[in-house]
Amino acid sequence: MVVLRGRGLVWIAALGLALSFPAARQAAVLVDGTTLGVPGRSNSTPWVAAEGSFVVVAWGAAAAADSRTDVFVAVSRDGGRTFDAPVQVNKQPGEARLGGELPPRVALTRAAGSSPPEITALWTARGDAITIRTARSRDGGRTFDDAVVLQRPNALGDRGWPSLAVDVRGRPHAIWLDHRGLSVEPGSDSAHAAHRSAAARDGVAMAQKSGLYYTAAGSTPSSERQLTPGVCYCCKTALVAGRNGALAAAWRHVYPGNRRDIAFIISNDGGRTFAAPIEVSRDQWEIDGCPDDGPAMAVDAAGTIHIVWPTVIGGAEPRGAIFYSSTRDGRRFAPRVEIPTLGGPRPTHPQIAIDASGRVAVAWDEVAEGRRVAVVRELKRERNGVVFAGAPTVLSARGSAVYPVLAALPTGLIAVWTEGAPGAQPVIGVRLIGLP
Repeated sequence: MVVLRGRGLVWIAALGLALSFPAARQAAVLVDGTTLGVPGRSNSTPWVAAEGSFVVVAWGAAAAADSRTDVFVAVSRDGGRTFDAPVQVNKQPGEARLGGELPPRVALTRAAGSSPPEITALWTARGDAITIRTARSRDGGRTFDDAVVLQRPNALGDRGWPSLAVDVRGRPHAIWLDHRGLSVEPGSDSAHAAHRSAAARDGVAMAQKSGLYYTAAGSTPSSERQLTPGVCYCCKTALVAGRNGALAAAWRHVYPGNRRDIAFIISNDGGRTFAAPIEVSRDQWEIDGCPDDGPAMAVDAAGTIHIVWPTVIGGAEPRGAIFYSSTRDGRRFAPRVEIPTLGGPRPTHPQIAIDASGRVAVAWDEVAEGRRVAVVRELKRERNGVVFAGAPTVLSARGSAVYPVLAALPTGLIAVWTEGAPGAQPVIGVRLIGLP
């Protein structure tokens, strides 16, 4: 159960049920098995960010009648123990185009003298054109400014799979995958469909028409630019900001032979210039199509960038796996290390977070005992490799649980995921990990 504090009412979300009564009568206690959601809607595709005890969860809520989707956020001011009532971010109803690999993103910025932190939200929107949009809340998530479009006006083609990061100066940055290399009717999904169909025929050539784009999210759309062509078009991206102006991005790239391995690029001057892209690991995964499964990154206090990603190990019996690596200089990565999972045929959708003590945790989902489960596992780096501490934690025992996401708290982690109990609309699961 989670308590959602609203204006005069408290919403209680538990196992898909919603009740309301005066807020003054409610105790604010969060226990395992918590869910968030907009009553009467299908809630999915979550993201989470935290600064100290201030936590914001964003997700998409689709109407049952027509599946039109909006972006909502819920804010906690006590480290994830209780949450305010959900607030809609987008002002154009039903515009959000979301999915497990393209969730809305949120990041926190503490401007000079501001308390609580400002919230920047990012999402993909349908309309006359497909756009990446951001909106900012300057009052702790109670209201949001009008959205800002990050593309040039009338940019053609399909786009999505964006990521968001805030640098040490509080400036937001964004990347996304863009398919404007094909001339298509604005606002249609035909570029996406064309890419997926043609990728099976000539994936490398088609990928050259798909690019990784970047902009400082608070600047004008004219500042957007392509960092590289050749991206695998349906896998999530990752973006992190480190010390001294470092900004790093990762994505799945299409290399000769239709090899779909993870690439990385870094800027050491706040996004003004970027180094040439490099490979994180030569996995040799060749596939004539889009895996719909990309990388995730986190950066620690020392500036080391940690990365996880899924791939398929070839051989007589190919199997899926999740790997981990890190880089201190952004020029070379340590040899990959496989993360022990539950033994399912294809663990997917990895995420990573680092808490205040430097503990690294990885989350993913996979099939176990006939259902999809979301899992978190701590890892510890040692000089001779990686040691995994303790048993993996399954986040929920109810229904299916997919697309887990993590954020660091002062005394542990918060995990959120999409949960589908049998016979009920999906909700957003929430769990605190490693707290006293």
